Amino acid sequence: MDAQEHTGQCLCGTVKFTIHGAFESFFLCHCSRCRKDSGSAHSANLFSSGARLTWDAGETSTKIFALPGSRHVKSFCGECGSALPFYQAETGLVVVPAGSLDSRIDIRPMAHICCASRAEWDEGLAFLNEIEGLPG
Repeated sequence: MDAQEHTGQCLCGTVKFTIHGAFESFFLCHCSRCRKDSGSAHSANLFSSGARLTWDAGETSTKIFALPGSRHVKSFCGECGSALPFYQAETGLVVVPAGSLDSRIDIRPMAHICCASRAEWDEGLAFLNEIEGLPG
């Protein structure tokens, strides 16, 4: 696998994919829509205008939800609900949830975006302890 090829899969392993091409940007989005669909403080998505997405297994298990009246799209495994990549026709971008990748990426997040919508509990957390595994 070369540096311009990345593989990933869903949590249950039903859906597997390969991204062929380079990522141009990587953002951590704090908008309320991304918080809702990730169930977390933000989404972590990679973007490419030149990459190609191929499904290696389980394409028929993928589901797409497009929020009416917006460009917000969520692709996910119909079995386990894991976030999956998708091609966004309106922007011409392949959007890849960073956590869905199994291969190493060299690009780092470029910015926290939509911070006006950031959850109040997600601010000033640098003081928290880091635990290598689950808390005892």
